[in-house]
Amino acid sequence: MPAYVIVEVHVTNPEPYAAYRDLAGASVARHGGRFLVRGGAVTPLEGDWHPQRFVVIEFASVDAAKAFYFSDDYQEALKVRLANSTGKAFIVEGYAPPV
Repeated sequence: MPAYVIVEVHVTNPEPYAAYRDLAGASVARHGGRFLVRGGAVTPLEGDWHPQRFVVIEFASVDAAKAFYFSDDYQEALKVRLANSTGKAFIVEGYAPPV
């Protein structure tokens, strides 16, 4: 069943944060993920949530998503993100309709 890494990011230091994009993109590709959303415009519909940047990455499974997130290469990228932004991240299991 697919799984998704979902991240809300508020970039605090745009110039150094730029390095994160390249590092994270390479790591996602190495671990078999694909970006479904990567910072496009957000249109709030309900509540007072107004994320600045939103990312959704698809993986084949929760285990694959965890393998990506906890990998040495992504942990190096994550250091850059955490030093230059604030945010929230989680993995959510996808939905597979009955056949």
